[in-house]
Amino acid sequence: MKKTTPEHLYNEHRPEAIQQRLAGTAGSQTISDAVLGGIDGCVTTFAVVAGAVGAGLSASIALILGFANLFADGFSMAVSNYESIKARQEYADAIRRTEALHIEQIPDGEREEIRQIFQGKGFDGETLEHIVATISQDRRLWIETMLTEEHGLQKTSPSPGKSAAVTFLAFLMVGALPLLPLLVPGLEMQRQFVLSAVIAAFVFFAIGMLKSLVFAKPVWRAGIGTLLTGGAAASLAYLTGYLLRNIVGIG
Repeated sequence: MKKTTPEHLYNEHRPEAIQQRLAGTAGSQTISDAVLGGIDGCVTTFAVVAGAVGAGLSASIALILGFANLFADGFSMAVSNYESIKARQEYADAIRRTEALHIEQIPDGEREEIRQIFQGKGFDGETLEHIVATISQDRRLWIETMLTEEHGLQKTSPSPGKSAAVTFLAFLMVGALPLLPLLVPGLEMQRQFVLSAVIAAFVFFAIGMLKSLVFAKPVWRAGIGTLLTGGAAASLAYLTGYLLRNIVGIG
Protein backbone atom coordinates (compact mmCIF):
# COMPACT_ATOMS: atom_id res chain seq x y z
CA MET A 1 0.00 0.00 0.00
CA LYS A 2 1.28 3.46 -0.90
CA LYS A 3 2.51 5.33 2.19
CA THR A 4 2.18 9.08 2.62
CA THR A 5 3.85 11.58 4.94
CA PRO A 6 2.15 14.62 6.53
CA GLU A 7 4.16 16.87 4.21
CA HIS A 8 3.01 14.88 1.17
CA LEU A 9 -0.62 15.06 2.30
CA TYR A 10 -0.31 18.80 2.83
CA ASN A 11 1.12 19.31 -0.67
CA GLU A 12 -1.65 17.17 -2.17
CA HIS A 13 -4.29 19.40 -0.58
CA ARG A 14 -3.00 22.76 -1.73
CA PRO A 15 -5.60 24.56 -3.91
CA GLU A 16 -3.63 24.13 -7.15
CA ALA A 17 -2.96 20.44 -6.41
CA ILE A 18 -6.65 19.80 -5.71
CA GLN A 19 -7.61 21.56 -8.95
CA GLN A 20 -5.13 19.46 -10.93
CA ARG A 21 -6.28 16.21 -9.30
CA LEU A 22 -9.96 16.92 -9.94
CA ALA A 23 -9.14 17.54 -13.60
CA GLY A 24 -7.18 14.29 -13.88
CA THR A 25 -10.03 11.89 -14.59
CA ALA A 26 -9.00 11.45 -18.21
CA GLY A 27 -5.49 10.41 -17.16
CA SER A 28 -6.74 7.64 -14.92
CA GLN A 29 -9.06 6.48 -17.71
CA THR A 30 -6.08 6.28 -20.10
CA ILE A 31 -4.20 4.11 -17.62
CA SER A 32 -7.23 1.86 -17.22
CA ASP A 33 -7.54 1.52 -21.00
CA ALA A 34 -3.84 0.64 -21.32
CA VAL A 35 -3.99 -1.94 -18.52
CA LEU A 36 -7.14 -3.52 -19.93
CA GLY A 37 -5.75 -3.63 -23.47
CA GLY A 38 -2.40 -5.00 -22.33
CA ILE A 39 -3.85 -7.79 -20.21
CA ASP A 40 -6.35 -8.83 -22.86
CA GLY A 41 -3.72 -8.73 -25.60
CA CYS A 42 -1.32 -10.93 -23.69
CA VAL A 43 -4.08 -13.37 -22.70
CA THR A 44 -5.31 -13.57 -26.29
CA THR A 45 -1.99 -14.35 -27.97
CA PHE A 46 -0.57 -16.62 -25.28
CA ALA A 47 -3.85 -18.53 -25.20
CA VAL A 48 -3.42 -19.10 -28.94
CA VAL A 49 0.13 -20.38 -28.38
CA ALA A 50 -0.96 -22.61 -25.52
CA GLY A 51 -3.90 -23.96 -27.51
CA ALA A 52 -1.68 -24.68 -30.50
CA VAL A 53 0.81 -26.57 -28.33
CA GLY A 54 -1.98 -28.52 -26.70
CA ALA A 55 -3.37 -29.45 -30.11
CA GLY A 56 0.06 -30.40 -31.43
CA LEU A 57 0.08 -27.73 -34.14
CA SER A 58 3.26 -26.32 -35.66
CA ALA A 59 4.92 -23.05 -34.68
CA SER A 60 4.07 -21.49 -38.05
CA ILE A 61 0.35 -22.20 -37.59
CA ALA A 62 0.47 -20.85 -34.03
CA LEU A 63 2.23 -17.73 -35.31
CA ILE A 64 -0.35 -17.12 -38.03
CA LEU A 65 -3.25 -17.67 -35.64
CA GLY A 66 -1.56 -15.52 -33.00
CA PHE A 67 -1.06 -12.48 -35.21
CA ALA A 68 -4.48 -12.88 -36.82
CA ASN A 69 -6.10 -12.86 -33.38
CA LEU A 70 -3.82 -10.04 -32.25
CA PHE A 71 -5.05 -7.60 -34.87
CA ALA A 72 -8.65 -8.81 -35.10
CA ASP A 73 -9.29 -8.98 -31.35
CA GLY A 74 -7.37 -5.76 -30.72
CA PHE A 75 -9.50 -3.92 -33.26
CA SER A 76 -12.68 -5.48 -31.89
CA MET A 77 -11.80 -4.51 -28.33
CA ALA A 78 -10.94 -0.93 -29.35
CA VAL A 79 -14.24 -0.58 -31.22
CA SER A 80 -16.15 -2.00 -28.26
CA ASN A 81 -14.46 0.46 -25.91
CA TYR A 82 -15.23 3.32 -28.31
CA GLU A 83 -18.89 2.36 -28.64
CA SER A 84 -19.28 1.87 -24.88
CA ILE A 85 -17.94 5.33 -24.03
CA LYS A 86 -19.88 6.88 -26.91
CA ALA A 87 -23.10 5.26 -25.68
CA ARG A 88 -22.54 6.61 -22.16
CA GLN A 89 -21.99 10.10 -23.57
CA GLU A 90 -25.13 9.90 -25.71
CA TYR A 91 -27.16 8.70 -22.74
CA ALA A 92 -25.87 11.57 -20.58
CA ASP A 93 -26.70 14.06 -23.35
CA ALA A 94 -30.22 12.66 -23.57
CA ILE A 95 -30.64 13.08 -19.81
CA ARG A 96 -29.39 16.67 -20.08
CA ARG A 97 -31.98 17.44 -22.76
CA THR A 98 -34.73 15.85 -20.67
CA GLU A 99 -33.77 17.80 -17.56
CA ALA A 100 -33.55 21.05 -19.56
CA LEU A 101 -37.08 20.43 -20.83
CA HIS A 102 -38.35 19.68 -17.32
CA ILE A 103 -36.74 22.84 -15.94
CA GLU A 104 -38.44 24.84 -18.67
CA GLN A 105 -41.86 23.26 -18.25
CA ILE A 106 -42.09 22.50 -14.50
CA PRO A 107 -39.40 24.58 -12.71
CA ASP A 108 -41.13 24.34 -9.32
CA GLY A 109 -41.09 20.54 -9.49
CA GLU A 110 -37.41 20.53 -10.41
CA ARG A 111 -36.62 22.89 -7.52
CA GLU A 112 -38.42 20.49 -5.21
CA GLU A 113 -36.20 17.67 -6.51
CA ILE A 114 -33.10 19.74 -5.71
CA ARG A 115 -34.56 20.54 -2.28
CA GLN A 116 -35.18 16.88 -1.44
CA ILE A 117 -31.81 15.76 -2.79
CA PHE A 118 -29.89 18.13 -0.50
CA GLN A 119 -32.30 17.61 2.35
CA GLY A 120 -31.29 13.97 2.15
CA LYS A 121 -27.67 15.08 2.58
CA GLY A 122 -28.55 16.70 5.92
CA PHE A 123 -29.22 20.32 4.94
CA ASP A 124 -32.32 22.16 6.20
CA GLY A 125 -33.74 25.56 6.96
CA GLU A 126 -32.21 28.67 5.44
CA THR A 127 -29.08 26.81 4.37
CA LEU A 128 -31.15 24.36 2.33
CA GLU A 129 -33.18 27.13 0.71
CA HIS A 130 -29.99 29.05 -0.11
CA ILE A 131 -28.58 25.96 -1.85
CA VAL A 132 -31.77 25.49 -3.85
CA ALA A 133 -31.83 29.16 -4.86
CA THR A 134 -28.14 29.19 -5.82
CA ILE A 135 -28.38 26.08 -7.99
CA SER A 136 -31.66 27.04 -9.68
CA GLN A 137 -30.27 30.47 -10.64
CA ASP A 138 -27.72 28.84 -12.96
CA ARG A 139 -29.41 26.74 -15.64
CA ARG A 140 -26.24 24.82 -16.54
CA LEU A 141 -25.40 24.12 -12.89
CA TRP A 142 -29.00 23.06 -12.32
CA ILE A 143 -28.88 20.53 -15.17
CA GLU A 144 -25.46 19.15 -14.21
CA THR A 145 -26.56 18.82 -10.59
CA MET A 146 -29.57 16.76 -11.63
CA LEU A 147 -27.33 14.69 -13.88
CA THR A 148 -25.02 13.68 -11.06
CA GLU A 149 -27.32 13.75 -8.04
CA GLU A 150 -30.54 12.31 -9.49
CA HIS A 151 -29.19 10.03 -12.20
CA GLY A 152 -25.74 9.20 -10.80
CA LEU A 153 -23.91 10.12 -14.02
CA GLN A 154 -20.54 11.80 -14.40
CA LYS A 155 -20.45 15.31 -15.80
CA THR A 156 -17.40 14.54 -17.91
CA SER A 157 -16.29 11.43 -19.75
CA PRO A 158 -13.11 10.40 -21.58
CA SER A 159 -12.63 10.80 -25.31
CA PRO A 160 -13.96 7.68 -27.10
CA GLY A 161 -11.34 7.97 -29.84
CA LYS A 162 -8.45 8.36 -27.41
CA SER A 163 -9.60 5.47 -25.25
CA ALA A 164 -10.01 3.25 -28.31
CA ALA A 165 -6.55 4.17 -29.61
CA VAL A 166 -4.86 3.52 -26.26
CA THR A 167 -6.65 0.18 -25.92
CA PHE A 168 -5.66 -0.90 -29.45
CA LEU A 169 -2.01 0.13 -29.13
CA ALA A 170 -1.62 -1.51 -25.72
CA PHE A 171 -3.29 -4.66 -27.04
CA LEU A 172 -0.88 -4.83 -30.02
CA MET A 173 2.32 -3.95 -28.17
CA VAL A 174 1.81 -6.22 -25.17
CA GLY A 175 0.00 -8.96 -27.08
CA ALA A 176 2.87 -9.35 -29.54
CA LEU A 177 5.36 -10.27 -26.81
CA PRO A 178 4.29 -13.93 -26.28
CA LEU A 179 4.60 -14.46 -30.04
CA LEU A 180 8.25 -13.37 -30.26
CA PRO A 181 9.75 -16.80 -29.39
CA LEU A 182 7.86 -18.30 -32.34
CA LEU A 183 9.88 -16.04 -34.64
CA VAL A 184 13.20 -17.52 -33.45
CA PRO A 185 14.38 -20.06 -36.05
CA GLY A 186 15.84 -23.42 -35.02
CA LEU A 187 13.98 -23.73 -31.72
CA GLU A 188 11.70 -26.65 -31.01
CA MET A 189 8.06 -25.88 -30.41
CA GLN A 190 8.28 -26.92 -26.76
CA ARG A 191 11.17 -24.53 -26.09
CA GLN A 192 9.35 -21.76 -27.90
CA PHE A 193 6.33 -22.44 -25.72
CA VAL A 194 8.42 -22.31 -22.54
CA LEU A 195 9.93 -18.97 -23.57
CA SER A 196 6.50 -17.65 -24.49
CA ALA A 197 5.15 -18.77 -21.11
CA VAL A 198 8.00 -17.00 -19.28
CA ILE A 199 7.39 -13.78 -21.21
CA ALA A 200 3.64 -13.96 -20.63
CA ALA A 201 4.11 -14.62 -16.90
CA PHE A 202 6.45 -11.62 -16.63
CA VAL A 203 3.97 -9.43 -18.52
CA PHE A 204 1.03 -10.49 -16.35
CA PHE A 205 2.97 -9.86 -13.17
CA ALA A 206 4.34 -6.51 -14.40
CA ILE A 207 0.88 -5.26 -15.37
CA GLY A 208 -0.44 -6.31 -11.98
CA MET A 209 2.35 -4.36 -10.30
CA LEU A 210 1.60 -1.35 -12.50
CA LYS A 211 -2.02 -1.43 -11.36
CA SER A 212 -0.88 -1.56 -7.74
CA LEU A 213 1.36 1.48 -8.12
CA VAL A 214 -1.31 3.52 -9.89
CA PHE A 215 -4.27 2.56 -7.72
CA ALA A 216 -2.43 2.13 -4.38
CA LYS A 217 -2.93 -1.64 -4.12
CA PRO A 218 -0.55 -4.16 -2.49
CA VAL A 219 2.18 -4.75 -5.10
CA TRP A 220 2.77 -8.49 -4.76
CA ARG A 221 -0.91 -9.33 -4.34
CA ALA A 222 -1.86 -7.41 -7.47
CA GLY A 223 0.99 -8.93 -9.48
CA ILE A 224 0.24 -12.49 -8.44
CA GLY A 225 -3.50 -12.00 -8.92
CA THR A 226 -3.03 -10.85 -12.52
CA LEU A 227 -0.53 -13.65 -13.12
CA LEU A 228 -3.00 -16.27 -11.89
CA THR A 229 -5.78 -14.82 -14.05
CA GLY A 230 -3.65 -14.96 -17.19
CA GLY A 231 -2.33 -18.40 -16.29
CA ALA A 232 -5.84 -19.74 -15.84
CA ALA A 233 -6.87 -18.48 -19.29
CA ALA A 234 -3.78 -20.03 -20.90
CA SER A 235 -4.33 -23.33 -19.08
CA LEU A 236 -7.89 -23.45 -20.33
CA ALA A 237 -6.72 -22.85 -23.90
CA TYR A 238 -4.07 -25.57 -23.62
CA LEU A 239 -6.59 -28.03 -22.19
CA THR A 240 -9.04 -27.25 -24.98
CA GLY A 241 -6.42 -27.87 -27.65
CA TYR A 242 -5.32 -31.09 -25.97
CA LEU A 243 -8.86 -32.43 -25.73
CA LEU A 244 -9.62 -31.57 -29.34
CA ARG A 245 -6.49 -33.36 -30.47
CA ASN A 246 -7.14 -36.52 -28.46
CA ILE A 247 -10.93 -36.75 -28.50
CA VAL A 248 -12.10 -35.09 -31.69
CA GLY A 249 -9.01 -35.96 -33.68
CA ILE A 250 -7.80 -32.48 -34.62
CA GLY A 251 -4.07 -32.26 -35.30
